Amino acid sequence: MNLQAGPLCTRASLAAELRGLGLRPGETLLVHSSLSSLGWVCGGAATVVSALLDALGDAGTLVVPTHSGSNSDPAQWTNPPVPEAWWADIRAAMPPFDARTTPTRGMGAVPESVRTWPGAVRSGHPQTSFAALGPRAATLTDGHAPDCRLGERSPLARLEEAGARILLLGAGFDSCTAFHLAEYRVQGPLEDNSFALLTPQGRRWTTVRDTAVSSDDFEDLGAAFERDRPVVRGTVGGAEARLFDLAGAVAYAEGWLAAHRP
Repeated sequence: MNLQAGPLCTRASLAAELRGLGLRPGETLLVHSSLSSLGWVCGGAATVVSALLDALGDAGTLVVPTHSGSNSDPAQWTNPPVPEAWWADIRAAMPPFDARTTPTRGMGAVPESVRTWPGAVRSGHPQTSFAALGPRAATLTDGHAPDCRLGERSPLARLEEAGARILLLGAGFDSCTAFHLAEYRVQGPLEDNSFALLTPQGRRWTTVRDTAVSSDDFEDLGAAFERDRPVVRGTVGGAEARLFDLAGAVAYAEGWLAAHRP
């Protein structure tokens, strides 16, 4: 008989370990997570969300990435690619982004649980939305511009202003979306970005110019950041956890990217 890998995690045990790591009641927290890394979670992703909310308290705000990258130009798809003969039909038929119903893609079970949680508020970018729970949720998610995936007019900049911290819960620095805010500030190259969205006139396939983003070197960036700046490390369930200041991570990334990218 195959046994599920442990440890056993409950809402109470996870909340206690999150508090032990250093989560503070009332703070604003951006979480990147891997449910499977935690062990056997009694109740699954909803238990993890409940434990995070318990640790943050009624005055705290939980934020997660709820990206939906499949709403994009099929000409750019590589995992998997689709025949070129399909591209025009896909562009014509792609469902427009709807903050209420568009599912996440590749984000994991915890963000999908937050997205559908009662009271959740979601930002409006067709590809790189964020969802939030708590008293600051609406402020943090408002005004996410279609031509600014992860820059100054995205929730990342609002999180920076709010003094948010980042929790990597079984996730690596390659998942750290805040590093992308630094990409905008070092003035990287621009590219066309296409998606389907709802306008007052109805659904429309739209192309905008936006900063090109890549996380290919974020593990190296994260290793340098962790070496040079304060990062709290610990274990939650079976997962390695890292907790650190968002503004500090973005500031460090600006210097590192300027030095390490052409």
